[in-house]
Amino acid sequence: MIPRLLVLVLISIASISATSSVRVAYSEKQEPCSQNHEAWVVYALEKMETIKPGMTREELLRVFTTEGGFSNGLRRRFVSRDCRYFKVDVEFKPVGRSDRDSDGRVTLEEDSRDIVAKISQPFLQFSVTD
Repeated sequence: MIPRLLVLVLISIASISATSSVRVAYSEKQEPCSQNHEAWVVYALEKMETIKPGMTREELLRVFTTEGGFSNGLRRRFVSRDCRYFKVDVEFKPVGRSDRDSDGRVTLEEDSRDIVAKISQPFLQFSVTD
């Protein structure tokens, strides 16, 4: 029983070592410029993923900025401050005001205290202009 366990452990270690050496070999073959781009994309994605439901619009606007296109005060597409092609769709819960105007339409007002209710996964898309 013990020799079998030892063999399984050794096989596991060998397979993990082989996997990591393949990863190292792959990254060594990449062009330096590609490695820099990959590191920058990871940085930008990690920064975007710091924004979570429950945070404020003000906190979101430290990482993202608004994009043109159709929106209202409670639903808007934002673009990364690092690259305008990285985008998220965000829904807000209003703070200190109604979510509808006097005519029953969704409010166009925005407030820095509004709460992020939903945020999409980051995605890539060319810019939209009004």
